[in-house]
Amino acid sequence: MQRYFVAAEQFDGSSVRLIGEDAFHAVRVMRMKPEEKFIASDGLSRVVLAAVREADSSEVVADIVEELPMDSESNWSVTIAQSLPKGDKMELVIQKGTEIGAYSFAPFQSERMIVQYDGKKEAKRLERWSKIAKEAAEQSHRCRVPAIEPVRSWRELKEAIPTFDLALFCYEREGDAAAGKGIRDAVLNWKKQAGDKAAEPKMLLIVGPEGGFTEREADEAEAAGAVIVGLGRRILRTETAGIVGLTCLMYEAGEMGGA
Repeated sequence: MQRYFVAAEQFDGSSVRLIGEDAFHAVRVMRMKPEEKFIASDGLSRVVLAAVREADSSEVVADIVEELPMDSESNWSVTIAQSLPKGDKMELVIQKGTEIGAYSFAPFQSERMIVQYDGKKEAKRLERWSKIAKEAAEQSHRCRVPAIEPVRSWRELKEAIPTFDLALFCYEREGDAAAGKGIRDAVLNWKKQAGDKAAEPKMLLIVGPEGGFTEREADEAEAAGAVIVGLGRRILRTETAGIVGLTCLMYEAGEMGGA
């Protein structure tokens, strides 16, 4: 069943409205007619089953049939901090990360970053990324759309590390493909010390660019409180690393039959 994320003000008592691109999609693409049903969420605290009452390409008005549980979100809030990759790789990270269960995305600049960052284009880029996250959240039946944070410097990201319950720094040292402990070891060690925080942790997964992290960056991340982890014996592309790391964390959270 089609799912749409709408602003809270589009809920009105016992009804909900689709407007703009969502209304166009419902009428022109999905061919929705009166009495057909869809799921609507405000992305915060409400998910409903609604039946179309009136529909045209500019607005769909639907009656709320049932309040649904917000049961598709993980108790583990994982932010993927991705050093800006070249081309459209960030779009892939956001799309697949949203499907798997990422809480938010924090793009940042690092020393070996290949892409030339242009701050003047940031607003347009964030708008594009947010749209991709919304579409992926709808497709995967998420209850909320992951936030896309503004691009940070390495210093800003480093200073944010202590605000997380667990920060994992994905790093493959030159000549040592299995550098650092694995994600499972890091999570198990953290759980032993976390106590009640282990139930709903706030986690950060830090992924480097195509050129990898420098030793200085790894040392600084560790000094800030991050745990250095490896992602196996094989070298992963930057757009693959975050997806693999997030999947490991969702498994440990019990989202995929693990824990």
